[in-house]
Amino acid sequence: MRDFNERLVMSLLRQHGSMAKTEIARMTGLSAQTVSVIMRGLEADALLIRGSPQRGKVGQPSIPMSLNPDGAYFFGLKIGRRSSELVLIDFRGTIRRMRQHSYAWPTPEETIAFVMDDIAQLRQAEDRAVWDRIGGLGVAMPFELWNWADAAGAPAGAMDGWREIDMRRELSARCPFPVYLQNDATSACGAELVFGTPLKQCDFIYFYIGAFVGGGIALGGRLFGGRTGNAGALGSMPVPGPGGRTRQLIDVASISVLEKALVARGREAQHLWTAPDDWGDLGEDLERWIEGAAEGLADAIIAAAAVIDFEESIIEGWMPLSVRSEIVRRTRRFLQTKDSEGLSLPDVREGTVGKHARALGGASLPLAERFLVGAPSSPAHSL
Repeated sequence: MRDFNERLVMSLLRQHGSMAKTEIARMTGLSAQTVSVIMRGLEADALLIRGSPQRGKVGQPSIPMSLNPDGAYFFGLKIGRRSSELVLIDFRGTIRRMRQHSYAWPTPEETIAFVMDDIAQLRQAEDRAVWDRIGGLGVAMPFELWNWADAAGAPAGAMDGWREIDMRRELSARCPFPVYLQNDATSACGAELVFGTPLKQCDFIYFYIGAFVGGGIALGGRLFGGRTGNAGALGSMPVPGPGGRTRQLIDVASISVLEKALVARGREAQHLWTAPDDWGDLGEDLERWIEGAAEGLADAIIAAAAVIDFEESIIEGWMPLSVRSEIVRRTRRFLQTKDSEGLSLPDVREGTVGKHARALGGASLPLAERFLVGAPSSPAHSL
């Protein structure tokens, strides 16, 4: 019970920034004495820090408490079809360190070497206080990565190594802290829950547009991964295509679709992966891709709303903010023109975490598992 109450206090402080003991007692229903004992213990463990006394009210001045940014650190690894990212965040979710590694397609050996080299560099560069407070590594990666070899443009057999390797086990054998693993798009959804702007609603469907579009589901303020952790595999959702045929959302709303269009016209496309803040002037190719992606997303949202009465639909991606905003705007427009009789459609909005949501989602796995209430209900297992 004490462990739960400690998590509850830290979860409130993560959501609200800083709070006085009286506020926490009121919101949790715990006694003032219990809250005082919990917060003294967390402060002694260097997980909380005191703010300046707030005066001006009757009685003793209240002292707001907040999470100590140096109280704990977490690694997050995103393994993607075009690049990997490794981030180190502090207890408040601020990125302290980030490294990116681009490639034509990923291999297990290259990925492990990238991670371990950077962790070794960090261990040499940082003082012992940082290293001793690393709480874990969370890995966000596509499930069955080898099935994406053709779409990634890899030669036959180049990605077969992912069939046999257990990445979580391999990294656990090399790291002195727990390692967690989750689907990459589901992890991005988790980052929105943990680090994003607090939502008024708790049930939402989440789309992350990367090399291939994917997604996640949050129900009751928690990730929902389903029996195998593959719930929210939105890239596989069938959507209408030309001539009355169906196709998958991945075939219209993935950045790889835009990449292929650029390459077919003899244009350079590598900057789609290396410069997500500024794609430059892509002209009609970008215009057609945004239009197709937005309509596909609208169809997917309508289909999902027929199964679960989501209150919000969140769209995030590895792209400039202006492109993300335009996709959201056009998705809303398409939703107004399509047949949704009998359904209550969710509001559509942009994500609040940003393009690094998958890596931050990986880092959120050990953070949520060890310190917060409402840790992911999907199989984000650790070793």
